[in-house]
Amino acid sequence: MSQQRVLTGITTSGTPHLGNYAGAIRPALLASQQPGVESFYFLADYHALIKVQDPLRVQRSTLEIAASWLACGLDPDKVWFYRQSDIPEIPELTWLLTCVAGKGLLNRAHAYKAAVDKNTAEGEDPDAGITAGLFMYPVLMAADILVFNSHKVPVGRDQVQHIEMARDFAARFNHLYGEHFVLPEAAIEESVATLPGLDGRKMSKSYDNTIPLFAPPAEMKKLIAGIKTDSRAPGEAKDTEGSALFQLYQAFATKEESAVMAKAFADGIAWGEAKQALFERIDREIAPMREKYELLIARPGDIEDILHAGAAKARMIATPFLRELRRAVGLRDLRDVAKTNAKVEMKAVLPVFKQYREADGKFYFKLTGGSGEVLLQSEAFDSPKDAGGYISALKSMDFAKVAAAVASGQLRDIGVDAHKVEEALKILVRAEAEKA
Repeated sequence: MSQQRVLTGITTSGTPHLGNYAGAIRPALLASQQPGVESFYFLADYHALIKVQDPLRVQRSTLEIAASWLACGLDPDKVWFYRQSDIPEIPELTWLLTCVAGKGLLNRAHAYKAAVDKNTAEGEDPDAGITAGLFMYPVLMAADILVFNSHKVPVGRDQVQHIEMARDFAARFNHLYGEHFVLPEAAIEESVATLPGLDGRKMSKSYDNTIPLFAPPAEMKKLIAGIKTDSRAPGEAKDTEGSALFQLYQAFATKEESAVMAKAFADGIAWGEAKQALFERIDREIAPMREKYELLIARPGDIEDILHAGAAKARMIATPFLRELRRAVGLRDLRDVAKTNAKVEMKAVLPVFKQYREADGKFYFKLTGGSGEVLLQSEAFDSPKDAGGYISALKSMDFAKVAAAVASGQLRDIGVDAHKVEEALKILVRAEAEKA
């Protein structure tokens, strides 16, 4: 897979807002225009069920979000555009990942911890009202990402933890069953990673502080007028730092326009004038797309056809990949037993380095011999990069230095004959050279 895959989605739990556009839709569409990029966009309707029990709202939101993507310039012929619930491989992969996901890691997920903390503060049972869906949210999100082996996931900074969890689940699976998953990375546009809402908090449907992306101009102007500001009078210098109004302006303006607005703040621009400037800047970008959006909303059947075609296209990747993963974990045709055993025996001939993460959060690697015996076992590393770097060093270093590595504490002395280690490394390096 030579091209970079970029994946993003929006939960179908409400009307798309400016935060969705600036933080997800716009950067994802820009990324899709880069050469060598395969872009995947999905409507996260399974995720919506975690917090929305209104079927009509989920359906309406799905329509509005699909229309928003299309109105903003998405070309379904050039990308992968689909509804999450139309890809049955996603929930199947969720279960495979659930079986390798550490509960301790899930306990630390931000959304779950916030719900527990809220219950505790109110004197309730820590898990009162918390569903397994909320708890397992990071695993479903990991399946969304990993089912297409995505390289980059544009997210707000508050979602980075979920990408790190997806990496962890993928690494654990790879450690147990072989290299199947790409380890994804979060892609954050710093200036709009988390857009503020009307009250200064993160713009979110949960806080009811959003500005709908395609609100009529009069409604958008009224909502912007209601953005929370301080009491500084016209002519009095105002701070850009911490100002929701300035952050919103910066998310839509060029660097030059932002610099002009920053100077206006320092010069004491009136809040009303600043809000008018913000409305005009946003509307200049949104207005051309609003007309297309309204036409799309009026033709839901056309959108449904686009999503069905997108699902069929996406499953051309997901279906064979899940077949591979099912086989990897042992969900196999029983008639292949003899063939499988033969392959296992052939695979066991070569030594192999295995890199993995333990429950302590540290990273380790080991070198196993052709018959599966452990020849070298590392001590703990703080990052997978450090562990991987040491593996590369071992492969290229003089074999006599292995003993020195044990003495330095980076490798654990497990009493294995140093000659066996040397021979294993020689075999491994030679095999990799022939493979290359």
